[in-house]
Amino acid sequence: MSRFSSYFLMNTDDVIDYVKEKLTIFREDAELTCKEIGDGNLNYVFRVVDEKHGDSVIIKQAGHTARISDEFKLSTDRIRIESNVLLLQDKLSPGLVPTVLLFDDVMSSCAMEDLSDYTIMRTALLNHETFPAFADHITTFMVNNLLLTSDVVMEHKAKKELVKQYINTELCEITEDLVYTEPFYDNNNRNELTPGNEEWIKSTIYDDEDLKLETAKLKFSFMNNAQALLHGDLHTGSIFIKNDRTKVIDPEFAFYGPMGYDVGNVIANLFFAWANGNANENKNFTEWIEKTIEEVVDQFKEKFSYKWDQEVTELTAKQAGFKEWYLDEVLADTAAVTGLELTRRIIGLAKVKDISSILDSNKRIEAERICLTAAIRFMKQRSQFTEGKDFVVAFKEAEKMVKGLKVM
Repeated sequence: MSRFSSYFLMNTDDVIDYVKEKLTIFREDAELTCKEIGDGNLNYVFRVVDEKHGDSVIIKQAGHTARISDEFKLSTDRIRIESNVLLLQDKLSPGLVPTVLLFDDVMSSCAMEDLSDYTIMRTALLNHETFPAFADHITTFMVNNLLLTSDVVMEHKAKKELVKQYINTELCEITEDLVYTEPFYDNNNRNELTPGNEEWIKSTIYDDEDLKLETAKLKFSFMNNAQALLHGDLHTGSIFIKNDRTKVIDPEFAFYGPMGYDVGNVIANLFFAWANGNANENKNFTEWIEKTIEEVVDQFKEKFSYKWDQEVTELTAKQAGFKEWYLDEVLADTAAVTGLELTRRIIGLAKVKDISSILDSNKRIEAERICLTAAIRFMKQRSQFTEGKDFVVAFKEAEKMVKGLKVM
């Protein structure tokens, strides 16, 4: 009887035995080594390499608690969700996600294509690398996966079956707490404020009752608007990249929610990269980020409109003016989520290296205040952001406000 017939959390030696039993990709004389390479907040990721022939594979396993904190008790079903979503995304956006080789519901694990010749995008951006094809790739990914899983295109009963299949209660609860709630209140012990910025955050975020009203509205929209199948955690740490290729990974947070949640996460994390480049006075890099943010928004709109006209099946969605109204709502959600993500990564539990790696405390505080000043505007005035340049202008004006410069 296989020792992998009942669940246990594997170590590197176990994983070598596991791939020998479960996969056929390695040759008989393979010399396998294994290393745990996961740096995310939830799961364990192993890379298995045949040192003799160079073949390799990634094994990902879910534990019963999150790596970030044992406070988060989680179902290992998230690996089923991730595996199935990657298979679906590969059909909708071929070549933009890794190939899944195996899903094992007993061991709560999956095997997938090794992308070690790529770089995690956040790491590359911390090195101030640029990727001219990124905006094109990520907008194709988002438009295909969001619009084509919505009621605009799908037969409604089939779409509702997918909603049931991707109910993701525990990971949605993490998002509801860490993104929509805790960063705006000072009555929990999971927020982590940068020393020297506590009073500014209290007066600017915690004491803003109007802002908290807007975040309450946004939280209930997130919980109730089953618009499309989201990636659910689409930041630069969930993207592998090289000069001419992009691969989106880690959709374990996938569920049916508002489209703008994915788009806003991409934009916010590009702004984090901008803040890092700005703190390091790399003007060429920050200008590329600004251009890319504009391209992400504007190409998303253009491709969304084109794909809508090509794929729409719902009769009422063909009504004149409806597409424009629908897209405006997506863009408003996009702006709001940009603000939410900027806020939670600075105030909340899960930080980003773009900000935390700024060693000069004064520059880090300044970067945080720029992000948070822009974030408030994105959330409160979300309906005003209809083009890429609107996002960039708001961020540049936030920079001037924080630095005490005149805003034109």
